[in-house]
Amino acid sequence: MIDVSRRHFLAGAAILTAASTVKIASAATTPSFGPLKQVTAGDLSIGYAEAGPAHGPVVILLHGWPYDIYAFAEVAPQLADAGYRVIVPYLRGSGTTRILSADTMRSGQPGALGTDMIALMDALKIEKAVIGGFDWGARTAGIVAALWPQRVKALVSVSGYLIGNRAAGAKPLPPAAELQWWYQFYFSTERGRAGYEANRKDFNKLIWKLASPKWNFDDATYDRTAQSFDNPDHVAIVVHNYRWRLGLAEGDPRFAALEDKIEALPLISVPTITMEGDANGAPHPEPAAYKAKFTGRYEHRLIEGGIGHNLPQEAPAAFARAILDVDKF
Repeated sequence: MIDVSRRHFLAGAAILTAASTVKIASAATTPSFGPLKQVTAGDLSIGYAEAGPAHGPVVILLHGWPYDIYAFAEVAPQLADAGYRVIVPYLRGSGTTRILSADTMRSGQPGALGTDMIALMDALKIEKAVIGGFDWGARTAGIVAALWPQRVKALVSVSGYLIGNRAAGAKPLPPAAELQWWYQFYFSTERGRAGYEANRKDFNKLIWKLASPKWNFDDATYDRTAQSFDNPDHVAIVVHNYRWRLGLAEGDPRFAALEDKIEALPLISVPTITMEGDANGAPHPEPAAYKAKFTGRYEHRLIEGGIGHNLPQEAPAAFARAILDVDKF
């Protein structure tokens, strides 16, 4: 791949080797994307940002909840400068992505999101890509890598192996751990659904603060992303995601066979770098718990400097560096 200058990636960062610790400074600028694009893919019309040469090797970057494509606003131009074609889609229920039919279930289950990404790759005629993500995006990227490895060149996953199953999710946790999942229980009630519908902007700002307690984001940064929560299916998909995890909602029967494969917690064979911030306030597994799930070449990186849950936006140079490195594995 094209070599990338130190000016783009190493300012304020010390990049080490396997199982490394990386110290990273906060980004000084907040670039945006150009005009967004829209493509029909499976059940969806997917809104996405694109950067870089049209015929470059492809990187797909997946955001989580409650975040959006702007988590990668500083990552994408760095990868584009390195010669990559960078695709950053809004997940279902976010931004300009829309479910095409009123008759389609507003599902937030993992199989639906994984299928969405394969449909996107097919619609854009992308045979294979490096995929990176965090939160819901990391789970989705992991599912695609595990179940469609022929479509994934390599993987970068914040917080490691996030594929789960409902049997494990049904087991009670210690009280302190249960407390971290307060919003999951809130969403299980109709009061919670109504409260999220009425207060989604304030609700999600609270999640940002709890998940990244040392990230001093400003109102403009948050407000730019908060617009994506106005999607007409946002509340339904978010609530379904968490109710489905707890076994409180049925899934879309079209994804039943796929969910059976996901529930088996499949191994991931593609080359992978997992990452974690040193100040991640959201529930997340320890690296030792998931290392064995990656059977290909593998490396874990701890990113220091008060980096929380939204690692790509809080430490864009480290995330971009991981994409470049894993592509050379």
